[in-house]
Amino acid sequence: MKNLKKERFGPFLPCFMREEDPMVILLADAFASDLPKRLADSGEVVTDLSRLAEAEILIVRSKTKVNAAMIDSSPRLKYIIRGGVGVDTIDVEYATSKKILVDNTPEASSLAVAELAFALMLALPNNLTLADSSMKEGKWLKKELERTELCGKTLGLVGIGRIAREVAARAKAFGMKVIAYDKYVPISNAAEMVALDELYARADYISLHTPLTDETRGMICASAIAKMKKGARLINTCRGPVVVEADIAAALVSGKLAGYATDVYDKEPPEGSPLLSAPKVIMTPHLGASTEENLLRLGDSIENRVRSYVVRKRDGVKT
Repeated sequence: MKNLKKERFGPFLPCFMREEDPMVILLADAFASDLPKRLADSGEVVTDLSRLAEAEILIVRSKTKVNAAMIDSSPRLKYIIRGGVGVDTIDVEYATSKKILVDNTPEASSLAVAELAFALMLALPNNLTLADSSMKEGKWLKKELERTELCGKTLGLVGIGRIAREVAARAKAFGMKVIAYDKYVPISNAAEMVALDELYARADYISLHTPLTDETRGMICASAIAKMKKGARLINTCRGPVVVEADIAAALVSGKLAGYATDVYDKEPPEGSPLLSAPKVIMTPHLGASTEENLLRLGDSIENRVRSYVVRKRDGVKT
């Protein structure tokens, strides 16, 4: 039909017969280099934020915060996809009020984040970062750097979603006892489900895997830490504001906590954070989803979602 139109009318189509402009898909953050090509059949793929007003689909990761002002600058926006777990970087309520669909790709990042969480849990009792830095300073701290083993210890998972279940599987392979708390999951094959206070009291290691909500913001504070076993170690690969950084730092100084390893922060980068000067802290720059394999999985998940959206739109199905 398009060719017939062009043959009959040439480049000057009557307004009622003009071909529809291609849908604009805006990639606001960094993804695998082949993703634009993979999405090209679905629309015009751009990476320039100045094209925001034209975008029908907006695809982000953690860096771009989709707030009300950004949504108001996107009059054509119909679909927001966050490549990763959670949607706390998006004002979902406001987007929904504007009839904009919000989606994410939780299935893609589980392995990458779980492996980092477990790597941090291994690094803490083995003093890996201190051993490495001291060696490079010409020191030989063989006697000073004592190690403890994960085998036989109890791991407490706060939240028992996809990532936590992957962490549980790895912990069991290391001979750990795994317990978990999740307000919304009473039973799980991955762990023994317990009350939160019991988890605090029993766990040698606590790994955080909760979304950031009003309920979870600041949940790991001085009062929660007081309920934990003395010498517990804490790992955070979910969201920085789930913990109160000043309270974590104070517990590390006092010895209540034996270590804290984190990939996420209250503010990123964490300029001025009390964690920067606290002892027994391992910090990584939000690397959880940054594996080569995960970027490929993200591409698959995003491509599938975009193609599904295009099919629903073509068939007149309400999105």
